[in-house]
Amino acid sequence: MKADIHPEYKQVQVSCSCGSQFTTGTTYARDFHIEVCSECHPFYTGKQKNNENEGRVMTFNKRFKNFAGLAQKSQKDKA
Repeated sequence: MKADIHPEYKQVQVSCSCGSQFTTGTTYARDFHIEVCSECHPFYTGKQKNNENEGRVMTFNKRFKNFAGLAQKSQKDKA
């Protein structure tokens, strides 16, 4: 192996949005923040996390639920 060509390997502090923190080794130069870790990810915890964001289909259905009756009425009027 050639000398002095590899990046320096350092210990950095990683903090998650759930509040947990841990130390890991990396070539990244500074501490960083992540959104999901093994403490809060549903795969590891076995619990489903409630997201504030709804799916696109649910949002569409909520927005246009009143128009479903109008479509049925207009089809009856044509017949």
